[in-house]
Amino acid sequence: MEAKELKLLAAGRWANIVASLAPHLGQAVERTPNHVPCPVHGGTDGFRLFRDFDATGGGVCNTCGIHHDGYTLLMWANGWDFLTTHRAIHDMLLGSGERHYTPLPVKKVCVKKEENRQDIRDSLNHVWKASIPLTSLEARAARLYFANRGIGQIDYRKIDSKVIRFVPSLEYFEKGKLVNTYPAIVTMVCDANGCPSTVHRTYIAHDGAKANIQSPKKMMRHCADNLFGAMRIAVQGSSKVLAVTEGIETALAIIGAFNVPVWAAGNAYLLENFVPPKGVDVVIYADKDRPSMIHPEGHGLSSAKSLVKRLWKEGVKASIKLPDTDIPQGMKSVDWLDVINSNAYQAIIKKSAAR
Repeated sequence: MEAKELKLLAAGRWANIVASLAPHLGQAVERTPNHVPCPVHGGTDGFRLFRDFDATGGGVCNTCGIHHDGYTLLMWANGWDFLTTHRAIHDMLLGSGERHYTPLPVKKVCVKKEENRQDIRDSLNHVWKASIPLTSLEARAARLYFANRGIGQIDYRKIDSKVIRFVPSLEYFEKGKLVNTYPAIVTMVCDANGCPSTVHRTYIAHDGAKANIQSPKKMMRHCADNLFGAMRIAVQGSSKVLAVTEGIETALAIIGAFNVPVWAAGNAYLLENFVPPKGVDVVIYADKDRPSMIHPEGHGLSSAKSLVKRLWKEGVKASIKLPDTDIPQGMKSVDWLDVINSNAYQAIIKKSAAR
């Protein structure tokens, strides 16, 4: 049986299938659609299964990315290839031969109405209308946060003030309940056409430290069908080269260090699906992550290579810059912000400035 037919057969049964084939996702299945720790990299509440999970098998991790259906979810969670996943689902639904098919009990699912898109827009507008430029006197906490991260002096003429801003007091929710309000750096995410689709929030303290909460970095709900996009942090101007990173802070550091316009994708999965504007060459400043079963080269490099391959097929010149430093003991990765903050790099900068 082909995958398309098997997916139709699995619809309405994914809770049973996933709980059986990936027991470590059991907590997420039981608490659908609430957030739980990611079964792959850990954390506190970065993973959840979609509201229509039993019908589609999909879920999302804020770090690892989106898994649209049961196939991709199981491949990610178990480190399986497509064929292994297909056979496992087939054998569970149909046994070793289709004539021995015994239907799984179908879990009754309460079909919920699609979230009102206007409600999402209202939430996004609520945040954005409360925001002020990073250069404002009231945005001192944001500037301290960047300084604490080692970004240093930022040339705000190169930063699009319509994309990255500051909210002096923004509500923070956990499990749908208001916890408190905190200062927050807010960054607009636009789809491939440049239309705003959601907002990324970085909650901080008044002294520029990260807010002492479970999830200081959060993405709001999307008001667009396409979840792929980018944070167009830099003013592109007439530059024919556009750099792209995963993280916002890394993008800001590269703007300052290399004087190139940079957009941030948000994570490795979104980087892989990045769509650049027409007429530019793309340079990917990739994160260097530790190898895993799913990504033997590291997730950052794997996604960067996939993006380069796709862009060249589309006629876009693209290249990768990867940190050449080793990942320190106890750390999961090294990014270009780490490189720029390293003693070796700072020594090069000082030597160049002295000439």
